[in-house]
Amino acid sequence: MKKNLLALVTGLLLSLSIFAQNNPEQVEMADTMRSNGKIYVVIAVILTILAGLILYVVRIDRKLGKLEKNQ
Repeated sequence: MKKNLLALVTGLLLSLSIFAQNNPEQVEMADTMRSNGKIYVVIAVILTILAGLILYVVRIDRKLGKLEKNQ
């Protein structure tokens, strides 16, 4: 499970570098949201969802580990 999680995190980090290479003229929406202060709300929501998904996967992994040990 740790290898899968590490592979997932690595893939996500590598994909961020691809998005970072876009033309800066195409991010007008982000500039508008940043100037209004709403970008922080978007980041908070994304981080909350991501943290919830990670916690869910960790809990499922622990439960599966316990079931595998019992069998």
